[in-house]
Amino acid sequence: MTQNSDPYQNAVTERINGILKQEFSIDRYNQTTQITNQIVKEAVAYNEIRPHYSNYMITPNQMHSQSKIKMRTYKTKNSSKNVFATV
Repeated sequence: MTQNSDPYQNAVTERINGILKQEFSIDRYNQTTQITNQIVKEAVAYNEIRPHYSNYMITPNQMHSQSKIKMRTYKTKNSSKNVFATV
């Protein structure tokens, strides 16, 4: 998920992993790969029907299929992306 080593993408990946662990307990039991894959598929399907606060309490599919409500974004790309502090 993070081919470009983009920290914003890494944050999204970590959030997804956290949701799978906290809400669906995929790390709690010693499960086979087949069972884990099924849990992830069900989590994705649930996410498509689950209203989200950041989408003004509508589902992701509803948000993407409309054009009246502006989608909230929480990341801002800094123009000085690769600037390091000097000592």
